[in-house]
Amino acid sequence: MNETLDAVVLAGGAARRMGGADKPGLSVAGRTLLERVTDAVRAHNAGTRDGGRVIVVGPPRESPRALYVREDPPGSGPVPALRAGLPHVRTPRFALLAADLPHLEPGHLAALRAAADQDADGAGAVFADSAGREQWLTGVWRTGTVRAALADYRGRSLYGLFGPLAPRAVALADDLAVADCDTPDDLDRARRILEPPTG
Repeated sequence: MNETLDAVVLAGGAARRMGGADKPGLSVAGRTLLERVTDAVRAHNAGTRDGGRVIVVGPPRESPRALYVREDPPGSGPVPALRAGLPHVRTPRFALLAADLPHLEPGHLAALRAAADQDADGAGAVFADSAGREQWLTGVWRTGTVRAALADYRGRSLYGLFGPLAPRAVALADDLAVADCDTPDDLDRARRILEPPTG
């Protein structure tokens, strides 16, 4: 049985490259982008004692069911968003995820969790894309380590926060797990892959 994994999902960006649309609320294959991410977390936690807590940093919504909090000020970036969400995490490790990962699956979270667990003293694990770049918004982290790092951090970038923690990088067979939807073309690609053909 998996240990429960709380998740902090960042859903408060301005989506400028998507024309200012409500990006987490855009639909792919019958579910919103945000629902797809939170469903992956819940499926990963299926069978655990309490099912885990999903903390969405962004405007409250009717769906998905989650604990909604806001960064201060709203839209101020991923580090303030993490500061808003992290106090609500109750598990020893947590997932930090973007809200626009349509291909994220429970198996991806299990792989990150397994990699993080390989190093008992390590900070966590993140996916690295095919070019070797760490994807800071697809990771599993030791909660206490990130809390301590965040308390002393005055910067604005996730790289500046997480890079010194030297997480384990998990290589991907392909980049779909970390393929986010920043632009209309990204969204169209996800729909082509995930939605059955019509006609």
